Order: sequence, then C-alpha cells, then structure tokens
Amino acid sequence: MTTSPSPVFPGWDGSIANARALQQQLAAQVLLEDRFPDPPALLAGFDVGFEDDGATTRAAAVLLDAATLQPLELQVARVATTMPYVPGLLSFRELPALIQALAQLTRTPDLVFIDGQGIAHPRRLGIAAHFGVATGLACIGVAKKPLAGRFDPPGPERGDRTPIVLHGQPVGWALRSKPRCNPLIVSPGHRVSLDGALAWTLRTLGSYRLPEPTRYADRLASRRGEIALDAPAPLL
Repeated sequence: MTTSPSPVFPGWDGSIANARALQQQLAAQVLLEDRFPDPPALLAGFDVGFEDDGATTRAAAVLLDAATLQPLELQVARVATTMPYVPGLLSFRELPALIQALAQLTRTPDLVFIDGQGIAHPRRLGIAAHFGVATGLACIGVAKKPLAGRFDPPGPERGDRTPIVLHGQPVGWALRSKPRCNPLIVSPGHRVSLDGALAWTLRTLGSYRLPEPTRYADRLASRRGEIALDAPAPLL
C-alpha cells in the first residue's frame, strides 16, 4: 500500500516500508535532554480528531500560560487526510495537520504536550518525537494507552508511576494521574529528558486524568464544549 508523499516528510516516497525506515533515521535525531526555558512561559497542547467521516484531519492547538495553566489561545487546522491508519505510523497520518495548527498560533510555545507517544514506540519515534524533530520544539508525549514496552502497574494513588522499558532501555513512565483510572503513558518526545517529561506532566495535572494541555486540546479536537480564555473566544 502506498499513498501520496507529503512535503512534511522529505524523502518519503509514500510507502509503508519507507515510512518505517524514515522513522528509524529520525529517531537518531531525538535529544533526551531538557533543552527548553526553565521555567517555560508558554505551554501548548495538541490533539487530532477527524471530520467528514475521516476525510478531514482536524488538529487542535491550545496555548497556555505555564504558571497558571490558563488557556490563552485556541487554533484548529483542517487538512485533507491522505493516509489511512497504520499502527505505529500515526505521525504520517496526523503530522501535516499538527504542523499547520502550530503555524496558526500567534506565539511559539516553549514546551509542547501531544496526545500520543513520544519514544515509547516500537521504533522510538511516536508522534510527539516526530513533531519535535520536525519543528525543533521541546515535546512530551502523553498517551492514553501503551503501544510498546513493558511496565508493572503503578500504585493506585495519584502520582504513582513505574518505568516503561523497551529492549532493556527506559522509554517513559506509566503514570497514575487519577485514582481508579488507567495510567497514562508519558514519554519524552524531543529536547526533554525522561525525568523532565514526568515532572512536567505532574506539574500540569489538574483534577482530571489528562494533564491540562492535552485535556484542553482533546476537548477542542473532539468539539466537546466551550473553552474559556482570558479574552473569550468562540470554540472553533
């Protein structure tokens, strides 16, 4: 199966085999060190949904004040879907819309949270890692379900966590963000360390299962209700 190549993926011929090879090349560029302002001033959350029975990819971006976690700006990008869902190749389906949503923000975030995997991925290049390498931004992947690696179940309390290990190396954390809820899968995407990914996910947790950046982005991507800003704006 092949699909049309995208300018977002230089050198990709549209094939599944070439996409996997490109992932392995890009994974070597991932930096697992904290390389973002300390403290960051602006955070962003990104998530993707679909419209028109899947024909349109809807990427949501929410910019937040890092100190208050108050949403400051909302953007939605709609891009024609050009690739079907293939396990492990999510970024080739969703990244073009995410890049467009980033371009629509009026300010550049210091640290990005993406609903998806970072390096806790079979080829260590989930969508948060791919986004980070493509944009140069510091990124953290926060996924709702595991994709790769093994971990022991974390304890039942908020903040309990256990390491996720893939091929003998730690790639992230199973984090209990809320009691009686399944753990989140937290892994660095790019320019963030393993400990930094965990620490900033914990710092952005509110009273919900998801950290605030991806909770707002998930809400906007799925069109579930209004999001209040400092200056009120309609939900896109």
